[in-house]
Amino acid sequence: YYLSIVPLLLVSTISDGHAATYSINPTSTHIKFAIERFKSSATAGGFYNISGQLQYDPDLRAGDISLIIPIDSLNTGNTSFNKSLTGPDFFDAKMHPSARFKSTKWYFNKAKKPQVTRVDGYLTLHGETHPISLTATKFECDTSVGLKQEVCGGNFTAMIDRTKWNINKFAWFGLTKNLKLNIKVEAARQ
Repeated sequence: YYLSIVPLLLVSTISDGHAATYSINPTSTHIKFAIERFKSSATAGGFYNISGQLQYDPDLRAGDISLIIPIDSLNTGNTSFNKSLTGPDFFDAKMHPSARFKSTKWYFNKAKKPQVTRVDGYLTLHGETHPISLTATKFECDTSVGLKQEVCGGNFTAMIDRTKWNINKFAWFGLTKNLKLNIKVEAARQ
C-alpha cells in the first residue's frame, strides 16, 4: 500500500576537538511522513526510537550527525498496514532492519548568531545509499529545565523519491513515490 521514507538529519564533519557531543533522545526524535494512496486521502506514519549522536559547534559553524532508524518502529496507526510496509514488498525489515543517516555538510546563515539552514548527508535505506538534503525550519541549543543539561533540538524537512532506494511497489499505480519527511530531533549534551 505504501511507502515510507527514512531519512534524517545533520551535517558536516567536525575535525576540531572543541565541538560538544550530544546523544540523540529516542523518545523525542522521529521522522513522520504522509503517503497518498491511489489519489485518495493521505495516510500518515512515522519512524520512532531513533538513536544516534550529534556534534555541534555554532562558533565554527560546523556539525555532524549520525542517526539509526529502526524500520520495525514504523507506525501508521494501522497494524495491517504497518506489516505491509515493513514486509518484503516495501522496507523489508527482516533483510534491512535499520536505515541510517550520516551528515556530510551543515549550512548556516550569515547572521552574527548563526542559524542552521540546511544539512546534507547520505541516507542508507533498503540496502541503497543516496544523498539527501534536509531543510532546517528550526534548530536551537539551550539548557533544558527538566533535564538540567544543554539540549539541541530541531525540525527539518526533506523530499525523497522512494524508488531511488528500490522501494517500487505500486509507484506507477497511484501510490506516492515522492515523500515529504518531517524530522524532529532532540539531543542532550554528554
